[in-house]
Amino acid sequence: MELSVLNSTGQDTGRKVTLSDAVFGIEPNTHAMYLDVKQYLANQRQGTHKSKERNEVSGTTKKLKKQKGTGGARAGSMKSPVFIGGGRVFGPRPRNYSFKLNKKLKNIARLSALSTLARNNKVALVDAFTIEAPKTSAFAGILTNLKVAERKTLIVTAQKDEKVYLSSRNLQKVKVAEAANLNTYDLLNADTLLLTEDSLKTLEQLYSAE
Repeated sequence: MELSVLNSTGQDTGRKVTLSDAVFGIEPNTHAMYLDVKQYLANQRQGTHKSKERNEVSGTTKKLKKQKGTGGARAGSMKSPVFIGGGRVFGPRPRNYSFKLNKKLKNIARLSALSTLARNNKVALVDAFTIEAPKTSAFAGILTNLKVAERKTLIVTAQKDEKVYLSSRNLQKVKVAEAANLNTYDLLNADTLLLTEDSLKTLEQLYSAE
């Protein structure tokens, strides 16, 4: 698959780059992507949910009524779950939702996500972002020139670019990531994957040997 290289004004530079089949041309493994996204979302959970059980709520343990002769069930404590203000039965407790995935599986999932984006023509290539100083309006203008302003866009840079990050962090539909730190969830959540030429080279170096 060939991509035209655009500049920051949205103009075609006249150069074309062929995407590596080892990175953008594999048969997508949907189950691997499912597991990787599931792990990512599970790792976002704090797991600090907690409700009080009957031994933790405050209240009297005095008998509410005599045990026999009332025609009803025995009631031994206001902490019982059957009463308002009592403890909760089998309530949530703090737990860790994270789980382990093999490194090879996670790499297959990322390659599958990249190949899925390429198949659906959701990959764009820009030579570089020329930003003199961090400015949201200027960066929004660049995205408008590239015709991705109205789409959820994942911008990939080769290394951490402070100017690009600071310029884009207030834009609701834009996320910036380094090539080495991509995850399957962000890739599949994007309508457009916007790569710089340097980040494309980094991706191919990282994943072509997988």
